[in-house]
Amino acid sequence: MKLDEAKKLIGRMREMLERHNRLYYLEAKPEITDHGYDKLMRELIDLERAFPELQTPDSPTQRVGGAPLKAFKTIEHKVPMLSLDNTYSRKELEEFDKRVQKGLGGEPFSYFVEEKIDGVSIALVYENGLLKLGATRGDGRYGDDITENIKTLGSIPLRLPGPGSSYKGLVPSLLEVRGEAYISKGQFEKINQDKEKAGEELFANPRNACAGSLKLLDSKLVAARRLDALIHGLARYEGKDKPQSQSEAMVFLKALGFQVIPDAQKCKDMSEVFGVIDGIEKKRDALQYDIDGVVAKVDRFEDQHTLGMTSKSPRWMIAYKYPAEQAETVLEDIKIQVGRTGVLTPVAILTPVQLAGTMVARASLHNQDEIERLDVRIGDHVFIEKSGEIIPQVISVNKEKRKGNIFKFVFPKKCPVCGEKAGKYGGEVAVRCLNPLCPAQLKCALKHFAGREAMDIENLGVAIIDQLVEKGLVKDLADLYSLKITDVEALERMGEKSANNLLDGIEQSKKRPLPRLIFALGILDVGVHTAFILADKFGSIEKLSKATTEDLEGIREVGPVTAGRIVEFFAEAFARKLLKKLETAGVKTDIVEKIAGDNPLRGKTIVLTGTLESMERPAAEALLRKLGAHPTGSVSKKTDILVAGPGAGSKLAKAQELGISVWDEKRFLEELGR
Repeated sequence: MKLDEAKKLIGRMREMLERHNRLYYLEAKPEITDHGYDKLMRELIDLERAFPELQTPDSPTQRVGGAPLKAFKTIEHKVPMLSLDNTYSRKELEEFDKRVQKGLGGEPFSYFVEEKIDGVSIALVYENGLLKLGATRGDGRYGDDITENIKTLGSIPLRLPGPGSSYKGLVPSLLEVRGEAYISKGQFEKINQDKEKAGEELFANPRNACAGSLKLLDSKLVAARRLDALIHGLARYEGKDKPQSQSEAMVFLKALGFQVIPDAQKCKDMSEVFGVIDGIEKKRDALQYDIDGVVAKVDRFEDQHTLGMTSKSPRWMIAYKYPAEQAETVLEDIKIQVGRTGVLTPVAILTPVQLAGTMVARASLHNQDEIERLDVRIGDHVFIEKSGEIIPQVISVNKEKRKGNIFKFVFPKKCPVCGEKAGKYGGEVAVRCLNPLCPAQLKCALKHFAGREAMDIENLGVAIIDQLVEKGLVKDLADLYSLKITDVEALERMGEKSANNLLDGIEQSKKRPLPRLIFALGILDVGVHTAFILADKFGSIEKLSKATTEDLEGIREVGPVTAGRIVEFFAEAFARKLLKKLETAGVKTDIVEKIAGDNPLRGKTIVLTGTLESMERPAAEALLRKLGAHPTGSVSKKTDILVAGPGAGSKLAKAQELGISVWDEKRFLEELGR
């Protein structure tokens, strides 16, 4: 094919792909299947590779992701991305309205009200119509350059005006818009289903999934998550015919080809604002994305400028958040699940009921004490609540509807899986199965053992673990290392290649560092950080297994309860047998990652809160441990430093109250030498 022919064909293919993008994202009227779209995209990629001189930054091929980055660059927001004041009270909305009236000297004004998308804030900068920068909010003044990840979002135009645009004027030479990236409810369910099949930890909610996706350094992985975005703000504009209000700006941005928040209205007063709040709440469950309230903005930009802002938030807008959603249904049964550490967890089996856009049939009852506190009984009408977690909670009982003499629930004294004795350790609330060889515990223990922060065994998912235990192929953790190819090939959906991949993953895990092995053993109260400290202190499993309570309590990070747990674990016959089998199988038990020498963070107690956008939190905590710091989850007088990312809440407030040093992510990375 000649260059001119290729140029024409590439042009036609780009138009076709952008048209299908518009139909899918903006109009919800797809004409081809995902497979058909992907096939067309692959053909364009191949053609651009054959004619690299025809590649352009606004080609649809930019949406599939490129080579992984080593790190995100920090950028400064020319217009700060300030946070919003929040309220759950209509009275406070009325007080906000009075402040606005006073600030504008009684002059007439109107509001612009829109859904508050529960996503991740982003900024997009266009120069001469071309997308130049996509960035995270960060701390509001500094964010991360995630342009390559942003390009994978099909609803974000790579060039203005976007495909299918109705805009006929001149595109401004500089345009910066603000919006929310999100993952739709349906896509979120699909992502978690895939993670569950792979035996990975599930995302708690769509917002966490979106935030985690945008932090990935490999944009190809981001593209696979199929994120979306809605635009809600105009930050900078250099050009003619600048919009004079929020309502005008949204009409303008929609005409340019942006996907703006669909349910947005101009309101003449607060009574109309309340009407919009009620209307949006009624159809909240039917939305394809999560919202947690509405945002009311003074409409005219001139009025916004007059009202100004505080150091933290604008005085011209406020977010009204809906209370956590509740529903009433019938408790049909209480099932007891057995976890990795033997904890017996009660789960409410419910008459299915619609809640927060999904059909709910199960809810958490937490523990025996919670059942007694609620006085909840099988057959009761109960209220359930879902406030951002995967599994809703039973929060109360409608005792007015209790019929007849319903018996209290009797918590089992034996494990429902293995039939062995169940009981409590010391003053614990949790009731545990006391049989360390319980099949239910073993399944959970294997999942933990194979996890990323433990032995990191690829391809060992939940479905495979279930089969290995149920078929009697694995009776303890060490049995993984005696599996043969014939054993694995006999499992459902396992061919020769998959079986070899799994065995390769198991073999590679033999050389994991000692902290991972200690954590993988699942000793009660021994988390990732404690495992790292123990490995650094003792240097091998053999020396750790011989440590006394006094030896362990002499370590700063190990308290008397944890010390007791460790000594009890290694005193058990099954543990001694397990360790011997692991060593015989060739698992290394003395590979130590030494703590770095003198550095500013050594010995410091550090709390991470909010969203870290440059790395996953476990990775950040691992780096801190290598520097000899002590990452922990709660703020106290012993805390030296709080690292606060976007979304920091009560921990930040407590740290400020206690006078603890607060760092943003930029400073944190500088101290890490990144």
